[in-house]
Amino acid sequence: MHQGLTIGDFSRITHLSVKMLRRYHEMGLLEPEAIDPYTGYRHYSLAQVPTAQVIRRFRELGMPLREIREVLATADPDARAALIGRHLVRLEDQLDRTRAAVTSLRRLLEPAVPPIEVELRVEPATTVAAVRATIDLDEANTWYGGAMDQIDRALRSAGLRPAGPAGGLYDNALFTEERGEAIVFVPVADPPDADRVHPLVIPAAELAVTVHRGPHDDIDVSYGALGTYVTEHALAVAGPVREYYLVGPRDTDDPDAWRTEIGSPVFRTAG
Repeated sequence: MHQGLTIGDFSRITHLSVKMLRRYHEMGLLEPEAIDPYTGYRHYSLAQVPTAQVIRRFRELGMPLREIREVLATADPDARAALIGRHLVRLEDQLDRTRAAVTSLRRLLEPAVPPIEVELRVEPATTVAAVRATIDLDEANTWYGGAMDQIDRALRSAGLRPAGPAGGLYDNALFTEERGEAIVFVPVADPPDADRVHPLVIPAAELAVTVHRGPHDDIDVSYGALGTYVTEHALAVAGPVREYYLVGPRDTDDPDAWRTEIGSPVFRTAG
């Protein structure tokens, strides 16, 4: 009687180690076609090779074993595609984070980085249409996009035009504790009050301001340079950091053209 492929033969064909094949069997992910009742030897069929190759590809992409089991057990093509699609989104997010880290490292490792330009200025009190919330740091970008869309819709509905660039105020706890208050706003003479959008007066403040050029992948480097300047010049932080989006994704699809002002509220503590 033909006993199929031994676990060693199946391992050589599929490039899955014997150790991994045993683990997949124990987890119910890839069970042998037959197990010898006397020796306990596992035997596989050639028909199982494609399944093993699919598992291997998913593992190379970092898909958790639990999700691979779900994919293999799902007969409906649409449901299977949805499961795979969720993992691909995670991979894309991870790739974006990797690219951002590479960009920051390249900027930090440049041999001769010119000093940043910092302007000390008094920002007057400004009337704005704003959305305010307490958020987690890792959801800041998604929250920002949704909040700005709401402000844009509210202004269009009221027939209002912005009186200046959009901006944001970010509480220090958002960076130190990874959760804190965030406010995004658009200056406007007579702000609407609709849904999450409310009128607000951004108070006057003295700011140490620098301009971050390009995408936000390495904006932390600009934050670090501004913080260094504030410390070296005996200036003390006195409130949430401000950002003004002079040119951003709402203005152009070219990230290299983006310009973001970072303003650190300060007051002089020495001459």
